[in-house]
Amino acid sequence: METVYEFDLPKGYLDSAGEIHKHGKMRLATAGDEITATRDPRVLSNPSYLTIVLLSKVITELEGLGSVTPANIERMFTADLAFLQDMYQRINDIEIPQMNVVCPQCGHQHTVPINFTREG
Repeated sequence: METVYEFDLPKGYLDSAGEIHKHGKMRLATAGDEITATRDPRVLSNPSYLTIVLLSKVITELEGLGSVTPANIERMFTADLAFLQDMYQRINDIEIPQMNVVCPQCGHQHTVPINFTREG
């Protein structure tokens, strides 16, 4: 079973020296990752910060950085954050929400996945 996945950020993390870092690795999340992230004081005061803390735990490598911290994730471009959120969902087999829709042209009803992180 694969537990670590490589990725290339669409834009890249821009560090304080002006260098771009694109290539990295993300591991599967554990129950402990999610539990400790929900207890983080930043998450307790702002639940939307959960994504930032979780990603900083599961991103094991970003080329040229010694470690990945929540501060690094905060400074990423939104396209890269969306990419990483989508990757986290895919590799951890988190079910993507679905919605029942009706085709405006033919009236056919069907279910489509809702992907909040990219078009398509």
